[in-house]
Amino acid sequence: MPAYVVDYDLQQPGQNYPRLSKAIENKYGTHWHMLKSTWIVFSTESTNQIYEYLAPNIDQNDKLFVGRLSGEAAWYGCSAEDTKWLQSVLSS
Repeated sequence: MPAYVVDYDLQQPGQNYPRLSKAIENKYGTHWHMLKSTWIVFSTESTNQIYEYLAPNIDQNDKLFVGRLSGEAAWYGCSAEDTKWLQSVLSS
């Protein structure tokens, strides 16, 4: 199943979007909250379908990015467990 990166940028300081997190957690059984505003999710849906599902959970002035994850990547600061998980995702 393809992996996707979901990233968002909240425009007003201090805003918290628990409903966006819940939407991701409830719909995408395999997911990882990688960074403060970045998730990796697995889905058979297209990037546009994922975007359309998540967009109602943010404000109109916020930003939302959904992209398919494949190939290679570089990172820093992840635990050994997270690194192992990322390597397995990228190699599949």
